[in-house]
Amino acid sequence: MTTMSIALPMPSAGGSLDTYIQSVSRFAFLTQEQETGYARRFRDSGDLDAARELVVSHLRVVVSIARGYMGYGLPQADLIQEGNIGLMKAVKRFDPERGVRLVSFAVHWIRAEMHEYILRNWRIVKIATTKAQRKLFFNLRSMKPGLNTLGSEDVKVIAKQLGVKPEEVVEMETRLGGQDVALEPGGADDDDNTYGPITYLAAEDAEPGVIIEQAQNARLRSEGLTNALSNLDARSRRIIEARWLTEKDPATLHDLADEFGVSAERIRQIESKALQKMKGSMAA
Repeated sequence: MTTMSIALPMPSAGGSLDTYIQSVSRFAFLTQEQETGYARRFRDSGDLDAARELVVSHLRVVVSIARGYMGYGLPQADLIQEGNIGLMKAVKRFDPERGVRLVSFAVHWIRAEMHEYILRNWRIVKIATTKAQRKLFFNLRSMKPGLNTLGSEDVKVIAKQLGVKPEEVVEMETRLGGQDVALEPGGADDDDNTYGPITYLAAEDAEPGVIIEQAQNARLRSEGLTNALSNLDARSRRIIEARWLTEKDPATLHDLADEFGVSAERIRQIESKALQKMKGSMAA
């Protein structure tokens, strides 16, 4: 699958990675209204300038995710480049009408590209020959309680959590500690080789997108929230509470459009106006 042709700042082995990271950190996150507007322009008219705005505003997320894979001995610049490809794929597929922020959608594509790159390049003998072993490969480092060799109880706990045999955990730990061996994913007759990296991602609550959203929600719950909500009309308050202040399954624009008998676009307008009003109240 081809990606969009967009001129972006890209890290390189010969350049300064620190300079690149400082550069992308200066790109501000988009508001939900800006994000939706750019996404619609790209979807409806193929506006590459709009797509570029969506991509560059999330480049720092790619950097954040790449840092989590530095323990595999691969160049961070290469990981970031692969993640940027995943980000562009996500922008190409993003549907602004689903009521989900791009960061939550894109993080899966970013991680998938990085996982594929690691599996292609990390030097391990017959690693990741099944779906369960791939999951073990990408999660064992973070699940180990420390840098020491796993004890028998640790092995049992990890094996149970990941759905593999204890001896597979021990073998994988040995491989992860070894060096200078060849990567051999499953062969052509491997029933599991059709699984993409997205099927064995790490826990969602550790993803940068989720962390960012949690931080946004925490800010909304800060001092002054009650007063800000009280200044809204009943419909606006219901929309904000359903979209931003629920612990599980936030309502989509279409859900609320059906509830109030209006269009999803109208719900988006009401939400945007209410958020601006709340920000003004909480900043006063």
